[in-house]
Amino acid sequence: MPGKTLFDKVWDAHVVADLGEGYALLHVDRNLLHDLSGANALDALEMRGADVRAPNLHLAVPDHAISSSPGRTALSLPRSARTLPRLKAIAEKHGIRYIDINDRDQGIVHVIGPELGFTLPGTLITCGDSHTSTHGALGALAFGIGSTEIVHVLATQTLVQRQPDTMRVRFDGALGTGVTPKDMILHLIGQVGAAGGNGCAVEYCGPAIDALDIEGRLTVCNMSIEFGAKVGMIAPDDKVLAYLQSRDYAPSGALWDQAASHWQHLKSDDNADFANDVSVDARAISPQITWGTSPAQTIAVEDPVPDPAVAPPGVAREAWADALNYMAVAPGKPLEGLTIDRVFIGSCTNGRLSDLQSAAEIVRGRSVADHVSAWVVPGSQKVKREAEALGLDRVFTDAGFEWREPGCSMCVAVNGDMVAPEERAISTTNRNFVGRQGPRARTHLASPAMAAAAAIAGHITDVRKFDHH
Repeated sequence: MPGKTLFDKVWDAHVVADLGEGYALLHVDRNLLHDLSGANALDALEMRGADVRAPNLHLAVPDHAISSSPGRTALSLPRSARTLPRLKAIAEKHGIRYIDINDRDQGIVHVIGPELGFTLPGTLITCGDSHTSTHGALGALAFGIGSTEIVHVLATQTLVQRQPDTMRVRFDGALGTGVTPKDMILHLIGQVGAAGGNGCAVEYCGPAIDALDIEGRLTVCNMSIEFGAKVGMIAPDDKVLAYLQSRDYAPSGALWDQAASHWQHLKSDDNADFANDVSVDARAISPQITWGTSPAQTIAVEDPVPDPAVAPPGVAREAWADALNYMAVAPGKPLEGLTIDRVFIGSCTNGRLSDLQSAAEIVRGRSVADHVSAWVVPGSQKVKREAEALGLDRVFTDAGFEWREPGCSMCVAVNGDMVAPEERAISTTNRNFVGRQGPRARTHLASPAMAAAAAIAGHITDVRKFDHH
């Protein structure tokens, strides 16, 4: 009999009732609420005359629609002035902890969950945000849910879900110089396509995954959704235990010992069967950059932009042609050397301390090109404090970057932070869809190191050509 995958073990532990035909009623251990959907969900709950079933299993935090300008308040933007007081009042009324805009724990939901130890191995985590898969880096089963599902979780602490197929992605070998976790996941998405994950629960493994620190794993799991997967998970190891010990919401004392011994068994059995298997040679990955309007439209920085005329079977040539047209890039030519207008370093993908450190290494002692507007937006107040304690804020501001307040900022452009029409931006975010960073904005996704190098050069450049000092 085949063994069980990590995903199966965590799923099975959360089944309250088997509903047949692949559906189950699952217990939800943790739910995160943010300012775009949190208050609406709580309002909808009240309209049904229901109460929050387990207030201590939820956290509410503003991140999406808030200003990232220094000195910002809840009232800095019309949208946050509407949503924040409402979310605060209704969350507190129901006994849910609300982390205010300038609270020391504030930040992007998917940055603060792990940071606070609210995210734990083997837990089932939901949030009304597609990048909830991020939390799987700690061995959690985490996925985004819709508005009515949020209401269901608030009222019952359960959720009806169909069990997805499993997929294993193995990264063999070691990463080369200048290649980061962001490049690993972009390379994978480029290989398998935007639908390659097909609703699966993906487990990442292999020597190149084992070698990553926790923040790197969070980046990989974050973008699982960008190739159509529902869940991204990595089995918890000693690095995860070391990362979580003494976090605010993590267990302590005898409970920690009990939890840690349980977590050590959270891994796929040697004879577990996966519905799909993919393997990637980490040694063959170069720094990546997207050329089009989907994260799947990515190439190694040294490669030419592909030509729709030679698109592989199953790829819509018109879609490629439309993407080239929207991005104003030419097939057959490299992206290297293309002039840029903006650089954005931040987001739930790449707004952690190690991301800012890798960008600062490139920036130190240099200056942002005159025509480029460059921002750094830490993923949380904790990241911001730690970066400032290391003097990274000065490294960036001395070079001509803006150092801003934590939030989603320019990733999602619902907060006043936008790329202007037809401006070309290098962004460390997770999506380069049409209009994602503002109407007619042209976004190239890349790692923090690649974004930093472009800010200094004034154009797209290969970070490996930069001399590290």
